[in-house]
Amino acid sequence: MNDARKKLWTTVLAWVVALLVFFPILWMGLTAFKTETVAVSTPPALVFSPTTDNFREVFERSNYGRFVWNSIAVSFGSTILALVFAIPAAYAMAFFPTKRTSGTLLWMLSTKMMPPVGVLIPIYLLFRDAGLLDTVTGLILIYTLINLPIVVWMLYTYFKDVPGEIMEAGRVDGARPMQELFLLLIPLALPGIASTGLLSIILSWNEAFWSLNLTSSGGAPLTAFIASYSSPQGLFWAKLSAASLMAIAPILIIGWMSQKQLVSGLTFGAVK
Repeated sequence: MNDARKKLWTTVLAWVVALLVFFPILWMGLTAFKTETVAVSTPPALVFSPTTDNFREVFERSNYGRFVWNSIAVSFGSTILALVFAIPAAYAMAFFPTKRTSGTLLWMLSTKMMPPVGVLIPIYLLFRDAGLLDTVTGLILIYTLINLPIVVWMLYTYFKDVPGEIMEAGRVDGARPMQELFLLLIPLALPGIASTGLLSIILSWNEAFWSLNLTSSGGAPLTAFIASYSSPQGLFWAKLSAASLMAIAPILIIGWMSQKQLVSGLTFGAVK
């Protein structure tokens, strides 16, 4: 009886937490279908006549498709570039460690603890002199750099869970390091690599600080487009909610469709 009661309370608690997490998204979705007047009414209107005018205005404003394309290019481009650098680095650290490996990993992770605003001015000046301001290429580079420590850490963890005997068997059969990496390690750790890539895409898609400070229009992704609804003329809650809902919809769909692979990758090697 105690076990059944414990299971019931655990289920109730899980539902409460899930509802609390989902509530902001639900409220944003409802606001997106309100008029601006209803969106700012007090108390909030729970019963209203829905309208799609906000979505139509978002589509028609400032070439919305270009912002979507920029987000796709930046997210996938930075993820691919991060994996290109991180896979060999994690492979070397996992299977050929030195006495400095642990320190290097900790140093890489410590860079994520630094406030981005602390390096904004030097990076802005570097990008200005290199002609990378307001470009997709510039955002790909900066997103790659900020996500690389997490990508290396995750891949290092997944690679460490691959049985060393398999790698040693490959070496005995004459496999060179590159063959060992591409023919043995990557196929074995593919779930972990896929989940790492998905996480990197999500982080890049949601990144706002650098897009707001390094772009204006040409290379701006959806995060900068959403921020444009806060202007000296006021904050347009309904249109802001519509733009935000359209911005998070693709990443929500990708996460929902690949949730099985994501969970499989995140738990890769957890049970041996």
